[in-house]
Amino acid sequence: MEETQRYSIAYKGLKNGHHEFRFAVDKSLFEAFENTEIKDGACEVRVDLNREESQLVLDVSISGHVVVACDRCLEDCRIPIDFEGRLLVKFSDEVREYDGEVLWLLPGEEQVDLAQYIYESIVLSLPYQRVHPEGECNPEMLERFRIVSDREFSAIEAQAAARGHNDGEWAKLAALREQMISEASVDPQPADEGAGAAKE
Repeated sequence: MEETQRYSIAYKGLKNGHHEFRFAVDKSLFEAFENTEIKDGACEVRVDLNREESQLVLDVSISGHVVVACDRCLEDCRIPIDFEGRLLVKFSDEVREYDGEVLWLLPGEEQVDLAQYIYESIVLSLPYQRVHPEGECNPEMLERFRIVSDREFSAIEAQAAARGHNDGEWAKLAALREQMISEASVDPQPADEGAGAAKE
């Protein structure tokens, strides 16, 4: 990936001690990793690199935002990113896998590629639930995913009755529906989430 070369640090010529680097992350990084979840983004990455005799210690901070689909209304939603982490870079004559904390390089390598680390750090910084602040969702989209209306529910009941479905089962369904509506009136957020889940 040529795009990821933007996030490499040539450390061979650096003296022991502290060095600072900055990178700008945009949509192209997420496209390079074929991420279909993150639509866009603008983040600043600051790397405080401490070169020691036997290793590199990188303190990485990432701030900015990414754009994803809102879990409630599916419209574009801006999610803030605020990440801080430490990456150790060590050297080995044997090829070793990156374990999430230590990145191993062969002695002959001259630069450390941070693209994967930056990408994963941003993705892992995303909250489990990605939604607009309360009141900012698109009301038209929410309307499309609303709980079945009284009119629609009556129509379903009528169709079921015409086909001879068991009244007891429909009574249970009606009770469940009433419970969902009651819970939604107390806390509208679960209703929106349930609507989104129903759509999926």
